[in-house]
Amino acid sequence: DEAIRYLRLQVQKHLENIYYVYVLDEAQKLLGVVSFRDLFKATPDKKVRDIMKVEVTTVSENQDQEAVAKIFSQRKFFALPVVDDFHRLKGIITADDILHAVQDEATEDIQKLGGMEALDKPYMQMGFWEMLKKRGVWLVVLFLGSMLTATAMAFFEHEIAQAVVLALFVPLIISSGGNSGSQAATLVIRAMALGEFQLRDWWRIVRREILIGFGLGIILAVLGFLRILAADYFFHSYGDHAFLLSFVVALSLVGIVMWGTLMGSLLPFILKKFNFDPASASAPFVATLVDVFGIVIYFSIAALILKGSLL
Repeated sequence: DEAIRYLRLQVQKHLENIYYVYVLDEAQKLLGVVSFRDLFKATPDKKVRDIMKVEVTTVSENQDQEAVAKIFSQRKFFALPVVDDFHRLKGIITADDILHAVQDEATEDIQKLGGMEALDKPYMQMGFWEMLKKRGVWLVVLFLGSMLTATAMAFFEHEIAQAVVLALFVPLIISSGGNSGSQAATLVIRAMALGEFQLRDWWRIVRREILIGFGLGIILAVLGFLRILAADYFFHSYGDHAFLLSFVVALSLVGIVMWGTLMGSLLPFILKKFNFDPASASAPFVATLVDVFGIVIYFSIAALILKGSLL
């Protein structure tokens, strides 16, 4: 009864959480918790220690907000006490608090996945120069990365000069690898953020993505193979070496899509290992990286298969 009278005095001023009452000792250490329902159901002669629950789920003041959000989603709490290393109560965190925090975190991750720095303020509140800086830095990095693709193509200048038809399929080849890598990176980054696996699971995830990449590559390879043969059958587009050319494109698609899924799944783990944000392995960044090696894979396969015919 004394506890209820005290709460009635405090409710107008300080009571943020209307679900639980936390019981502390003289040193502010958390002893237990009482729900409002149990408190009001108890008879007036009952002591708080008689109705409180001593097994209390707590969160540390240094705990990551995504880990806290996972506790809320699994246990359906309305609020949780925040304690320090000595189990002293430092405050509470409500479901609403963590919802706002997770929304901010998700917004930041989405912006990074788009290949830019996360915005500090809402979009409409960002100044022109601030927005230019946030978006320009990564755009320059990606541009420099794309220049490596041009360098890789220059390395195979002789092959391109002998068989110009190879250049026609460069966009098809590198976009397939970039898209598969972007898919893998997005899935792995999100699953990592939700705590679906740990850093030690990297090989299991990478192996899974390589196998998926092989399956996806086979699908695209069949489509590419048939497309080239069909175009040559109806329009005589590729001459006497259409079959070999279609085989080069098909084999390249398998290799590049597998490479894309490998890079897309591995980069987030590498970044996390060195304490960087995995979301920095954004889809454009993965695509740019895959493009460079995609060119090398494509023209290397072409050089091997077409040697003595087109090359």
